[in-house]
Amino acid sequence: MRNISFDIAAIAILVLILLSVIVRRSISGRINKIFLGAIITNFLAAVFDIMSVYADTYHNDNIVLLALSHTFYLIFHTVQPVLYALFTVNVLDLGHKINNNKSLEFAFSAPYVLVFLLIATNSFTGLIFTLNGGIYRYGILFNLLYISTALYILIAGVVILKNCKVFPKIKIIGLLSMAGLSIAAAALQMVMPQNLVECFAISLSLLVVNISVQRPEESLDTDTGLYRHSAYADKSKRSFRNGKHWHVILMNIANYNSIYSMLGYEETAEINKIIADKLVHLNKTLSNRAELYYLDRGRYRMVFAEKDRVFAETYATIINNILKEKIIHKGFEINLSPVIVLGRCPEEIESFKSLMAFGMDFHEKLHHTGMVMLASEVYNPNEFQVHNNIDAIIENALENKKFQVYYQPIYSVAKGRFVTAEALVRLIDDEHGFVSPDTFISAAERSGAIHKIGEFVFEEVCKFVSSEEFEKLGLDYVEVNLSVAQCMHGDLADKILTTMKTYNVPPNRINLEITETAASYNQRVMTDNLNRLSRAGIVFSLDDYGTGYSNMKRVISLPLKIVKLDKSFVDEQHNPKMWILLKSTVKMLKDMGMEIVVEGIETREMVEAFSDLKCDFIQGYYFSKAIPKDAFVKFITESQVSIT
Repeated sequence: MRNISFDIAAIAILVLILLSVIVRRSISGRINKIFLGAIITNFLAAVFDIMSVYADTYHNDNIVLLALSHTFYLIFHTVQPVLYALFTVNVLDLGHKINNNKSLEFAFSAPYVLVFLLIATNSFTGLIFTLNGGIYRYGILFNLLYISTALYILIAGVVILKNCKVFPKIKIIGLLSMAGLSIAAAALQMVMPQNLVECFAISLSLLVVNISVQRPEESLDTDTGLYRHSAYADKSKRSFRNGKHWHVILMNIANYNSIYSMLGYEETAEINKIIADKLVHLNKTLSNRAELYYLDRGRYRMVFAEKDRVFAETYATIINNILKEKIIHKGFEINLSPVIVLGRCPEEIESFKSLMAFGMDFHEKLHHTGMVMLASEVYNPNEFQVHNNIDAIIENALENKKFQVYYQPIYSVAKGRFVTAEALVRLIDDEHGFVSPDTFISAAERSGAIHKIGEFVFEEVCKFVSSEEFEKLGLDYVEVNLSVAQCMHGDLADKILTTMKTYNVPPNRINLEITETAASYNQRVMTDNLNRLSRAGIVFSLDDYGTGYSNMKRVISLPLKIVKLDKSFVDEQHNPKMWILLKSTVKMLKDMGMEIVVEGIETREMVEAFSDLKCDFIQGYYFSKAIPKDAFVKFITESQVSIT
């Protein structure tokens, strides 16, 4: 009699794995369903293997029992390598390649379909096995079962090895163990046919996979029960890398920070759980079509397969309406502000970097109407490509002279004409076109490239100021901005003075601007730089005054002659309280002997209002935006002596 103890051990192991799956609720989703199918079919294979031994030993005269037990054992046993290959393909996120290709789908399923038909019809053909005289013997096509098994194991092995570098090693080892144990068991059973070890080996491999691959606790957020940020990132990376087409609902709670400030960590975590429960409940009503993720700080993601576009649209609309309803929690009425964008990847959001960058703060940048927005309407691929590649764009611009200096004219109220201009750097990239200064300047400050950019701008200004065409314009000086990083660089003063000497530019033709942020720093190197340049005769302006960073004692201690009022003063000029503050600010600065520039002027009404307020200079789109040097020269030349 053949040894069935290995089959009994296999059943015990499979029951434990099944209980683990149920306890962890790893039942929904394609991968979990395939794994569950592998557990159940191997369980049935082990049961029918025991039945076939029982029938062979005690009821070899019962041909029906013999045929059924051997037939069902072979059906369930030979489906194991198919499920193994299918599980591997889906774990590595390549299932769509089979689903979307009918030829590939046929090629994948054909071997087992053939084997299944041969086993199912064996009672009539005897091609797989025979039962002559109640004795089980291999048929002439029995080896097709081994060929089919080897083929599916080979498919899984090739897929694993091709993706082993981009997948966690522990999961790769777990997947490979299924093939290794199956091959070893088949070989052992061929040598020792009395020991039925194949089902036992498969159960061991499923146990290894359950421990190493099927680990939902690693991917779940403990507060919400949804998949966490790392799982979303891994899923997205694989999908983009494998050319998968899919839909994603990006939902950010715009007022999350306010809720957190009001309720604190524990209560906010409970609010997150309430939101998550609503997402899960809605997903169940849609047959669990979505994979649900909680990233952090009120950011949720719902991922749908390509074929489920209608479900994604329905889900986005319903959850948007649900979350607009008040949440009553421990006496608090919580009003959520969900901002939802539905996107198609990679057609609309083309890369992993772009997806993550856009998802970070789109709720702060978009004009939200309260409706679900489509990525095709609000996502600008070029903008995110610029953000993702900004360091390379800056480096290329420095090497290939893509930076340009523009000039914005500044009008003198007292003289009734333009007397100066602000030099502003612009970047026009060959591939991306105009790149916003807000984007490249902040990136350059982080990378240190701001020093080279600043040197380029200052040298270009000095070239212009020392030219004959500048003399003909009748301008007094040009304003040049200094960043915080430049101010704190030890050799700033040396470089500025050397450049001015090279182009024979007198100190009264240059005005250096520092921001209010820079002025708030009490740093010795910066102070030494400013004092040294001031002693050389260079005048300083304070830019962006009124943005809220000022330490007045610090401002007073700096060698400043001009203060530029921030545009926020202009934007709020019709606010009576702001106008009172504005008048008081102007009087205070005037009493300190400062000259005042007003930025952001866009209408004649604004020009008259700030002229009446005794501001000295006016700058803004009403006169001109920043324009290239040649256009600026033409503009100043053609300007009338008196504009107002």
